Amino acid sequence: MSETLQTTDAAASDANLLAQTAIAVRAAGSALRERFGEVVRYQTREELMRALAVNDDRALDILRPRLTGLRPDAGWVEDELDGGALPPGEWWVVDPAEGNVNHLHALPEWAVTATLVRDNQPVLTAVHLPLTGETYTALTGAGAHLDGRPLHVSPTADLGLSIVATSQARPDEDEKVVRRVGSSITAMLLDALVVRTAVPATLHLTNVAAGRIDAFWQFAGARADLLPGALLVSEAGGQISDAQGRPWTPQSESFLAAAPGIHAQAVATLSR
Repeated sequence: MSETLQTTDAAASDANLLAQTAIAVRAAGSALRERFGEVVRYQTREELMRALAVNDDRALDILRPRLTGLRPDAGWVEDELDGGALPPGEWWVVDPAEGNVNHLHALPEWAVTATLVRDNQPVLTAVHLPLTGETYTALTGAGAHLDGRPLHVSPTADLGLSIVATSQARPDEDEKVVRRVGSSITAMLLDALVVRTAVPATLHLTNVAAGRIDAFWQFAGARADLLPGALLVSEAGGQISDAQGRPWTPQSESFLAAAPGIHAQAVATLSR
């Protein structure tokens, strides 16, 4: 078989895999939607963690067998808060309830995500928002889509006219990172039009990919937070780097996704 045919067959296989992955995240999202609506009360961190785990487990009971069936030899990232590089090969990076704490508080900003990573590069991703019914997908080299419609980042070229966003890196973050987040928000408040701060990161990144907001940045962070959005934004024509403008990897200490027209301006602001 020629190299061209092999490449075509691989692309077709990945496209089919993405379609099946989207079905899986929709099924998990439907299960979580059934649990949504009432604020879950808790008095201690232990009670909070148990409530979060119930949602995670409900979605994972659907996602794990389906995704494992699609790629039996792929590894599985157990902790969605993990960061850093993965061993070689294929891995499923899944967040069964991205924005889980929002779900518990009856807030609408939450999703189900599944990303296939191949040799530390995201190959495909599906992000489902159960309350709106939207499904964002991206496949390397084939673009990013919302329910089948192509996505494109904003054409803006002026940070001063831009809506930008950031997200808390993770609970119990190192104080140095927390202070860096605070100073970066202050810098962006001075330079950008509007600054949004909320969790989860993935939903901000779907908005960057869709051209609704112009940039998103974060310090530290986890693979499951950033990999789906990184692929969506890059396939929608956006620029991905760390906050200093260097190439981003899961080991990087910062992350920036922006429309190309304001990327350099955002880097300058975050580097102050």
